[in-house]
Amino acid sequence: MPKKKQATSQDVADLAGVSRTTVSFVLNNVPGVKITEETRQRVLEAARQLDYYPTSAARILASGKTCRIGLVLCEQRDHLIADAFLPSFLRGVSDLAHQEGYRVVFQSTGDKTGEAAYVSLLREQHVDGLIVSGPRSNDHQLYRLHEEGYPLVLHGRLPDCALPFVDVDNVGGARKAVSHLIGLGHRRIGLITNAPLSYTSSQDRLAGYRQALQEAGLPLDEGLIRYGEFSPESGRKAMESLLALPSPPSAVFVASDVVALGAMTAVRECGVRIPQDVALVGFDDLFLAAYVSPPLTTVRLPAYGLGWAAGDLLIRLINDEPVERRMLLESELVIRRSCGGSGPVRD
Repeated sequence: MPKKKQATSQDVADLAGVSRTTVSFVLNNVPGVKITEETRQRVLEAARQLDYYPTSAARILASGKTCRIGLVLCEQRDHLIADAFLPSFLRGVSDLAHQEGYRVVFQSTGDKTGEAAYVSLLREQHVDGLIVSGPRSNDHQLYRLHEEGYPLVLHGRLPDCALPFVDVDNVGGARKAVSHLIGLGHRRIGLITNAPLSYTSSQDRLAGYRQALQEAGLPLDEGLIRYGEFSPESGRKAMESLLALPSPPSAVFVASDVVALGAMTAVRECGVRIPQDVALVGFDDLFLAAYVSPPLTTVRLPAYGLGWAAGDLLIRLINDEPVERRMLLESELVIRRSCGGSGPVRD
């Protein structure tokens, strides 16, 4: 009697009517990812019907593979130290890779030597594929590697680019944050970006800010926009500049919690109160956001889930499996005391 064929995660996905990545999220209990209970139960029931269970991390891989993937971090090294989002993202990539029997090789592109080194990881066959976190729109190496057929996954998006990517809906998250401030009555709302505009996350969060103003019929005042550079110090300087305006904003959306920490310091040093004089909303929901004074309202990102999804997508590409090449995870607005919500609002 022929041996019954073992069900695959694709079989579970097909039966449940979801993607393979959703199956992976559910069956591995990946934290921080928004999946409805109805979807979760549908996946679990499909797995039960098919008698499916995730295969061992040591399953046989095709010959000639290194069983290593590269993770390229496109930030300056001093920025990496300050970026509190990265540890959860890295843990997500590493946990998924370990489950699949892969090791992770890290590479920073803080200088030109770093950029050349990450290209050599692929071309000299040190890794089977790359995840590139925080890609820049002027990084032509990525396009060339993609054209040469190497497995690549972006954490972040590039405009008009066919590269597979995993990202959070940065535009939608920023729009939620600014719309909340508008709903509280604010009309002069400043923006401090998380990074220079060469980073697509910065472009997208700026776009969300603009969309929220446009939807509310409010004019865009370029004089209320400042540009952060990943660090608290950049947030402090940007907020000082906004508060020095003849008519400072009554609220500020800071598109990174790390940058927002510096902005909050500037507010205190200027003798201004949060939220009575200026309301603040951040982005990322770092673990410290709930413990600063006042606790920071922010947009929560599934950092661990993003790392897991990026690793999952890359390994499927390496194995020439059919994949969902573009994935956007949802964000959530977490309301705390820094945005206020009661009392008069200064125009």
